[in-house]
This record gives sequence, C-alpha cells and structure tokens, in this order.
Amino acid sequence: MKTAEAIEALSNEQRRFPPPPEFAAQANAQPGIYEEAERDVESFWAGWARKLEWIKPFTRVLEWNEPFAKWFADGQLNATANCLDRHVKAGLGNRVAYNWEGEPGDRRTITYQQLLEEVCRLANGLRALGVRKGDRVAIYMPMIPELPIAMLACARIGAPHSVIFGGFSPDSIVDRVNDSECVALITTDQGWRRGNKIPLKDNCDAAMASTPSIKHCIVVKRVGDPVEMREGRDLWWDDVVKGQSAQCEPEPMNAEDLLYLLYTSGTTAKPKGIKHTTGGYLTEVTMTHKLVFDLKNDDVYWCAADIGWVTGHSYIVYGPLCNGATSVIYEGTPDFPERDRLWSIVERYKVSILYTAPTAIRTFMRWGTEYPERHDLSSLRLLGSVGEPINPEAWMWYRQHIGGGRCPIVDTWWQTETGAIMISPLPGVTTTLPGSATRPLPGTFADVVNDQGESVPPGGGGYLVLTRPWPGMLRGIWGDDQRYRDTYWSRFPHKYLAGDGCRRDLDGNYWFMGRIDDVMNVSGHRISTTEVESALVEHPQVAEAAVVGRLDELTGQAICAFVCLRGGAAGSNVLADELRAHVGARLGKFTTPKYLTFTHELPKTRSGKIMRRLLRDIAEGRILGDTTTLADSAVVHELQERAKLEATKEE
Repeated sequence: MKTAEAIEALSNEQRRFPPPPEFAAQANAQPGIYEEAERDVESFWAGWARKLEWIKPFTRVLEWNEPFAKWFADGQLNATANCLDRHVKAGLGNRVAYNWEGEPGDRRTITYQQLLEEVCRLANGLRALGVRKGDRVAIYMPMIPELPIAMLACARIGAPHSVIFGGFSPDSIVDRVNDSECVALITTDQGWRRGNKIPLKDNCDAAMASTPSIKHCIVVKRVGDPVEMREGRDLWWDDVVKGQSAQCEPEPMNAEDLLYLLYTSGTTAKPKGIKHTTGGYLTEVTMTHKLVFDLKNDDVYWCAADIGWVTGHSYIVYGPLCNGATSVIYEGTPDFPERDRLWSIVERYKVSILYTAPTAIRTFMRWGTEYPERHDLSSLRLLGSVGEPINPEAWMWYRQHIGGGRCPIVDTWWQTETGAIMISPLPGVTTTLPGSATRPLPGTFADVVNDQGESVPPGGGGYLVLTRPWPGMLRGIWGDDQRYRDTYWSRFPHKYLAGDGCRRDLDGNYWFMGRIDDVMNVSGHRISTTEVESALVEHPQVAEAAVVGRLDELTGQAICAFVCLRGGAAGSNVLADELRAHVGARLGKFTTPKYLTFTHELPKTRSGKIMRRLLRDIAEGRILGDTTTLADSAVVHELQERAKLEATKEE
C-alpha cells in the first residue's frame, strides 16, 4: 500500500546538467566524499574540525542529548583567530579580504592584515568600555566594512553579537535588545539606499528609550550629517578605537560557547533568538563554503546578501574568512543608479563566484537581458542560489544570461536554524536539475515524511525533516528551551521539523515546495504555492509570480496569483485567461488560479523576500500588519486596489 503524501507533487522537470568534465577534474569535492561521511559521520566532521586552529584540541566529537547537541565540547578556539590571525601568520596578510563598494561609488580594499588590526582596535575599545566575555552586543548597520569588523571584534573578546537587519524598525530593535539584554549597540549616523539617507541612529535613539540594558551606543560616521549624541552613552566609533593597540589577545572560547544570536522574524509571535556556538558552526560553514562553492585561492567570491541575515553571517563573514577568501561587499541596491549595478561590480572585481537569491534573479529577468549584456561577465565560473526555492525558468535564465551557459549552479537549501548549507549540489560531482537543490550534503541526513512521520516513497511530497544532529545546528532559542522543543522537535519523534514542504523524485533529488504555511488546501488537494508560481513563470511573458490561498466557501481555499510581466508590460483579461489555462495544463485543472492580479512589483522585504503574509492579507481583505520592513510600502496599497477589482470581476 502506498504511503500517503502530505503535499501533492505535481511538477516533473526532465532537464539535466552533468558537471562539465574540466570543472569536475579540478573540483574540491570528489565522488567518494558521500561514502566517506556515510561510513563514519563523526570522524568525517572531526576531520573538518581539525582543519581549524584550536587553542585546546578536542577529544570528544558529539554528545547528543536530544534535542540538545554538543560538538567538540572539550576543545577551545577563537573564531577570529581562525578567520584572521592564522592567515596572517601563514604569510597571507596582504591578501584582500574584502573589496567594498558603497552605493554612492566610494570604494575600499581591506587586506587580512588590515582587517585583523581594525578588529583588534575595536575589540580593545569594547573592553575599555567594560564589555566582557558573555555580554551581548547588538549591531544595527548598513553593509559597510565596519559591520563585519564589529562582529569579529565581539567574537575576539567572547561577547556574542546580535546583528539586527538595518531595514528593521525601532520596535524590532527593542524586541531583540531586550530579549537578550544587550549591553551595547553599534550603529551608524545614517545609511544610503537608492540615494536616500536612512536614519539609523535616529531609529536607535527611538529604540533606546525602551532598552534599559544598553550602556553604550557606538556610532560610525557613514553619511556625515549631524545626529544627536547623548553624553555618557553615545560615542563615535573613531573615538572608541583612537589610541587602541592593533594587537588584542583572542579570548579562549569553549567550542560550545555562544558565538552569536540571530533573531528570526516575529510576524506570528515574539522573535526567536537562535543560538549558534563556536566550534561546530565554524566547522560546518568552513566545509560547506569550501566544497559547495569549490573555492580556489584565486577566486573572487561575492555573496550578494545582507549580513543582517544568516546568509551574510555564514557566507560573507565566517565561512569565507575561515577559508581565506577574497570577497566583495556592496552597500546598496541592484538598481542604483542604474539596473546594471550588480553586473558592473562583477566586471570591475572579476567576480568568479556569485551567490544571490531567486527573488533577485526573477527581478533581473523582469528588467531584461540588456543590463547584464552591457558587461563582461566572463570571469564567472560558478553561480549559487539561496533564500527560497528557485523556479526552473529563473534557474535557466540565470544559467544562460549570467553564467553564459558554462557555469554550474548550486541551488542551496538551509535556514537560520541550520547555520550552514544542508542540501545542495556539489558542483564537480552532482548532476543538476533546474529548480532542485538535489541531495543532502555529506554528513547531512534528511528525509521527507507524511503527516504520520512516515518516510514518503520517491516521487511523493511531504515535510522535510533532518534525522541526525549536525555541527552547525542551533543550540536552542535564547531563554526558551521549551519553545525550541515545541517548535522543532515535537511534531515527529526524533526528527527536526524544518517547516518546509518538499518532494523527492525517483532519483532521490529534493525539490522544495515552500513553507508548510504556504501550502494551499483546494477541494482536498494539498497544493504547494511554489509549484503554481513556477508554472506561471514558465510562461514566456511572466517574470515573477507569487501565489497564496484565499478562503473560499466552495473549495475551502482558492488560488490567488499576483503576476509581474517581463519588461513591465501591462496585463489583460485575455492574458489572465491564457495564464490560467497554462497552469491548468501544466499541473492539473484543480491548480488553476481563481484570482489573478497583474502588478509591476511584489511586496518584498529589503533583503528581497516576498512577504506572502501581506499578500494573504490583501487577498482576503484584512487589515495589513507591519509593513516597515518593505522595500516599497506603496506596492501594497496599489495591490489592495487591484485585488479588489479582480475579486469583483470574479464574483
């Protein structure tokens, strides 16, 4: 008898792209690595951990007291010694750590030696202010070099950092600072975004009226306009580091000591402070960065995310620096001053590895090929995708128009909670499929299960779970062990519930279908929003689509689609009917959108994620929740009016 599916699997992608032979021959990962990890997973991870520099070597690998893990727990190390000191000692002090470009066009090149000195000066400055090992420090900054410097300075002295995305509101700062009782806050006077000045210090001032634990606020002069500086509390960064030594002994940290907190979004409840510790996290981000991106000594690597999210923590700061990589950091948006800004940066720095989000790729599709075609992108040799499932047509566009048809694509699945990439191709080993993250990485154990927690046979859909502990995993939620158990470990015994829908094809490849919350129940069919969105984007006139379920008296939920057309074209009733027919033919008539709204833009956060929660509110005519993190808040009001018109027509 066939095991029941939790989510119906509807798509069937047949295109295959084996690794180019010349790429496979020189790849960091070779085929036997999966068998090596399978034979003895603890030895596999211990081998990668020993590539780090330990103050006191570990003798124990894993202690598993479900759901709490300890990795390398009797060892000691310091994150910054691994990110900086050991490379300088090895004679690599003059290697570029970061090529930085500001939105207005200012640029800085920072070597490993310079980065180490800047980190030590700030670390000494923090100690002089009384910040001690174990104290939490909040960081609320734009994408400028002082952001990773601040993180690393905290790690240098053993003070866990809590980075707050620079697009969040003062209320979000209050929630995060008060939950972990941060003693200091590091920010800037202002930041740049599309030529506008973002009032970061003003936001901090509003927040600090309600954050009694904050003793000091350190402010970087980024824009130069006057800001209020409260005597006794507020200090200029330059004054904090002035006269400080460029040497600072790194604090010995137990492998299980807290490295940082990172809060997940609080759209449905109080934000969760995800805890990541030192030894296991550094081990896994080092391994995944080296193998998934096939990093070589001469690569120029660019993760075009924001450091305010986990992608930036793991793959702009800790992973690349542990591997001695040369990276690019860009402060602004992809369309300022023109829509070719990213491609001009790729050309200028000869970027060889590019890691960005599907939402960004679909935006580039909508803008058209003329912008990448202005620039020489021949330096690229590997492309990556992160943040949400990538639909096959965006994958193919990325491959053809950005990678010139020659670059392998690594479509990566992971989360704030996992700390590092969990499911992804290994570019010299894996045959890739447009839209699939392919398989769990060596040392990662996953499954797809139904509502009863039973493994779904190949070809079926269900819930993604992880079945064994991994070094980079979260160590709990700050101050709330029970919430950690309830959120991740209570649904299925002995399995970590990721919260994502997934199907596994007959070859064992994983296809992500969006968050479990984004599954629609239409006339008894459990339909993934991701699959309907992918079907819409397959149509040659569609650049981007977002799909949500809307309450329906007849079918339980009806499918409501928001569609952006290529080249900014306007929609029509004829095209709407054509798109409905296209989805029905691709996935089945029961997946046909009942409501279809054309729009020039979707509501997105400043990190580029589509806010489906707001789209559900719009579709059902509810009062909108918090819109302060939107890149363009005017979009939702336009969508409200258009959705009302479409609903009137349908009804």
